[in-house]
Amino acid sequence: MINSRRDFIKKAGLLTAGIYTGTHAFSASSYRRIVGANDRINIGVVGFSDRHKGAHAPSFLAAYKELNFDIIAVSDIWKLRREEGVDFWKQKLGHAITPCLNNEALYDIKDVDAVFVSTSDFQHALHAIEAVQAGKDAYVEKPLAETMEDARAVLKAVKDSKQIVQIGSQRRSGLNYFAANDFIKSGKFGDIVMVELTWNVNQPGRWRRPDLVGKLREEDTDWKRFLLNRPEEPFNARHYLEYRLFWPYSSGIPGQWLCHQIDTVHWFTGLPHPRSVAVNGGNYLWKDGRENADTFTAVFDYGPLDDLTKGFQVLFKSRQTNSGVLNGEEVKEIYYSNGGTLNLDTNKISATGGLTEAYASAMGMKANLLPDITLNNIRVGTAANTGGDVVTMAHIRNWMECVRNRKEPNAPIEAGYNHSIAVIMANAAYRTGEKVIFDDKRQEVIAGGKAFKY
Repeated sequence: MINSRRDFIKKAGLLTAGIYTGTHAFSASSYRRIVGANDRINIGVVGFSDRHKGAHAPSFLAAYKELNFDIIAVSDIWKLRREEGVDFWKQKLGHAITPCLNNEALYDIKDVDAVFVSTSDFQHALHAIEAVQAGKDAYVEKPLAETMEDARAVLKAVKDSKQIVQIGSQRRSGLNYFAANDFIKSGKFGDIVMVELTWNVNQPGRWRRPDLVGKLREEDTDWKRFLLNRPEEPFNARHYLEYRLFWPYSSGIPGQWLCHQIDTVHWFTGLPHPRSVAVNGGNYLWKDGRENADTFTAVFDYGPLDDLTKGFQVLFKSRQTNSGVLNGEEVKEIYYSNGGTLNLDTNKISATGGLTEAYASAMGMKANLLPDITLNNIRVGTAANTGGDVVTMAHIRNWMECVRNRKEPNAPIEAGYNHSIAVIMANAAYRTGEKVIFDDKRQEVIAGGKAFKY
């Protein structure tokens, strides 16, 4: 890390970040190097988080020997997590791990080639900037950014670098999602007329860390480094460890769950962001000091940016107060066309809801019914710790392979930039009560006629 927040912001280019609107492309001149088959690639860990331990670690361990990777250092500004990370990886890999007081110390280690970034939501973009400016490849957890200032800066930093950056949107490595993408892009599905996205849990403690909050002491961490470019405030252990409950450290539901599902809309359609969004919601049940919503409903308008006569609606609804199914969780991703339904919960394409023969005949029209097709039967879980599930394993392996062969990964920086726009638009609509749009020329989220920040 940089020694002061002001220096960091200057170095990251946040004060003068450019705007990028083109498409991502690799050329021979952009390759850092072609790694030899016998060259070991050394990884550093930026933030020894629950996500890293529960999902990155098993996925990495499933592939590291075959692909000749290693983990050699752990950076975490909290002494407890840093020591836990060093002990964890020492036990898993059987060799010493270098503890790093901060990222500045990590990037002083010349043998580090790439990093896992799984820090607090609002830190992802800035830590990704640090990584690529240090000449390191990075696997960066989502959401990529929670403000457009950070989003523009990280997009520019990655585009200006030669690094391989994979955004942790693991659906982009799921076989069922590949199949759905291919089917929609083939034209066989027809025009999308509606998308329904649902992510429900009944977990009041989902983002709570009461045991850890009691262990965190200000003298054992670096509070100013934690804040980065967020407003200064006195040390707050809950904001540090339960950040997903508090803005501006996290938008909560949009940053955690919407970012996953809205990314598939961008991927399947090629659309970069919503045209507008309106949101309603609130913290209706869990009165534990949290500030972010426990119930959130967003209605997006999508379609060609230059033709408002075409388009479709995306409905996203999420609650933390009832899972919708007995003893479990409910996640739905359903795409509708005039000919039927593509359901990524059941992984089936069907004629359900399509224009039937009987109705079409009575109206003098032609029926439009989709065939019954089963997609690759892989389902993405919604548990707090999905572990080394097959999709996350495939996604991390894809990044590792791309670090070695210098090819574009499944979820490049543009995917993260675009999901960030949708997340920020939804968050802005919730916090201002305004119908929010996106200004493509300025690359700003506009709420009430003003660019949204906090």
